[in-house]
Amino acid sequence: MTKHTLAFIDIESTGLDFKKHEVIEIGFVLVNQDHSNPKEPKFEILEEISLKIKPERIEDADPVALRVNKYDQADWVFAYTLKEAMQIFAKKTEGSIMVAHNLPFDFGFIQEAFAKTSLENKMHFHKLDTISVAFAKLHKTDVARFSLRTLCEHFGIVNENSHTALADARATFELYKKLMSL
Repeated sequence: MTKHTLAFIDIESTGLDFKKHEVIEIGFVLVNQDHSNPKEPKFEILEEISLKIKPERIEDADPVALRVNKYDQADWVFAYTLKEAMQIFAKKTEGSIMVAHNLPFDFGFIQEAFAKTSLENKMHFHKLDTISVAFAKLHKTDVARFSLRTLCEHFGIVNENSHTALADARATFELYKKLMSL
């Protein structure tokens, strides 16, 4: 897996149910990894991308979700359609290994978006969940919760714009680097 690009991905949505709610933002950080020295892996950021997506059924949105992810219709005026965003996402992440914090949540929405747009997900079949990695490495420590916020606080990672897709994707990348150095 060390020869694949890592795609640190985070989505924001109009709620928690990927069958009912919509992706309204995808943020991802594409990273090359070099593990030639296993004690000090090196990572090179290739690209950072933020895609705002126009919701088609904002009336189905959970108001709490919209508040948490800072949705403001004015900020989405020039947003992509779902199909446009997924075309960009598919092209940029082809062959990459998806890395996310709470991967099942993000992956469920990503897969549903691919299905709705009839586009093919060409990411590598391997995936990494930083919650699982954190639990494996920290379960015998004083860390009691494995939320992105808690783990960022534990490692001193600043995430000033949390609950925006690109900021959380960046924070997940920083968390991954900390976890890999343990």
